Amino acid sequence: MTRRPETLLVMGHDTMRLQFGEAELQRLRATARLGEPLCTDELASARVRARLAEVEVLITSWGCPPLDDAVLRAAPNLRAVLHAAGSVRDHVGAAVFDRGVRVTTAADANAEPVAQYTLGAILWAFKKVPFLAADARKFREDWRYRDQRGELSGRDRTVVLVGFSRVGRRVAALLRQLDIARVLVVDPVVDAGEILAAGAEPAGLAEALPQADVLSLHAPSLPETRHMISAAELAALPPGAVLINTARGALVDTAALERACEADGLHAVLDVTEPEPLPAGSPLYDLPNVVLTPHIAGSLGSETRRMSAEAIGELERYAAGLPPRAPVTRHSLAVQA
Repeated sequence: MTRRPETLLVMGHDTMRLQFGEAELQRLRATARLGEPLCTDELASARVRARLAEVEVLITSWGCPPLDDAVLRAAPNLRAVLHAAGSVRDHVGAAVFDRGVRVTTAADANAEPVAQYTLGAILWAFKKVPFLAADARKFREDWRYRDQRGELSGRDRTVVLVGFSRVGRRVAALLRQLDIARVLVVDPVVDAGEILAAGAEPAGLAEALPQADVLSLHAPSLPETRHMISAAELAALPPGAVLINTARGALVDTAALERACEADGLHAVLDVTEPEPLPAGSPLYDLPNVVLTPHIAGSLGSETRRMSAEAIGELERYAAGLPPRAPVTRHSLAVQA
């Protein structure tokens, strides 16, 4: 018989209202016991500590405080942390894994809108759509500007994906369905057979960069990936190439990117930057060969309810004694976002 574990939502209150409407709360009530408070964005007050003493499951999302030793001591019955968003890196650490707590993520659901944004950016990049749109404001009826951005073709192009992550795999699959581009994948920790099975080609970064019409980043932000795209890598790209970053700003050396884009040989679509947002004086704001969006590729608005559904699904699996669908382990956290 399915149990109904004592469950607490830990996230910002605005996040809770965004992600958990009446339909989601009904699913929760059918599966779990929900006390007061139903949701909290802090774990230090006496009222919340009294609640933690009873809790078996935490459903977390944006705004969850770190689950440190003090929190874990206050929650002796805690058995599962089910994240209704992507990365758990900001609130789950070694102490949680040392306790043997089940940890899951809704990163698969969050990967969907990121992959869709990326596909749109790639397709527009082939014909330099956003950059020509910026040029139009300057040149207006003088259409000679159309020939200043390199080849404007959506056929026989090469897309280099750095990182065969949840998003990278989805982007590769979408491009394979369209059958319009050769896809090279740079990921030293993924077996080459997996990449080949996805219809892409494994490659090293140095080998892939000079072939890239589009370079799209999907690697996690780790010490070893910081500034993996710097001056030398940007210089290796062919003239007219487009860099797309929907992963993490720290993957790219911002100063080097500014110099490369100011030289006007490189185009960029940046949904993430380092720092975020860029300072007001950054030249990237004013360049027609750069598109900046305010970190919108991931789940926003109603899209976030897909992540809530994933977390509730994990709760239902936990209550029924089934294994998690999307577990996070100590090892996987070390190599993922």
